[in-house]
Amino acid sequence: MGHVQGGEMVLNEYGRIADQQWHWLADQYPYVELHAFVVMPNHVHGIIEINRNKINHDPTVKIKSLSQLMGAYQTTASKHIHLAGLLDFKWQRSFHDRIIRNDEAYQRISRYIENNPRKWGEDKFYQ
Repeated sequence: MGHVQGGEMVLNEYGRIADQQWHWLADQYPYVELHAFVVMPNHVHGIIEINRNKINHDPTVKIKSLSQLMGAYQTTASKHIHLAGLLDFKWQRSFHDRIIRNDEAYQRISRYIENNPRKWGEDKFYQ
């Protein structure tokens, strides 16, 4: 997906696809709001909000669960990454989620995501 250089993430072609497909979620699903996000060399971190108010509680709009949204993200990102030539790319089978219950938690998690490249050497996914 790229590499960390000087505490900043430098995306390669595949990392740019992962980033592009994250933003595609908000384009595809009108109730999705995206917040802090970072593509790391071998994983991603992001905050996604499902905001029913954005569709005015329209009963014709089927709101996907977080699992379904992550499935859509992983499927479309994988497809584009494979088409770009990285044929053995695959995501881990699951993802880790956490409900953000208040502004303090939101700020802490957002900072963690934004600072993740600077702390890459300490990351549990560092290789």
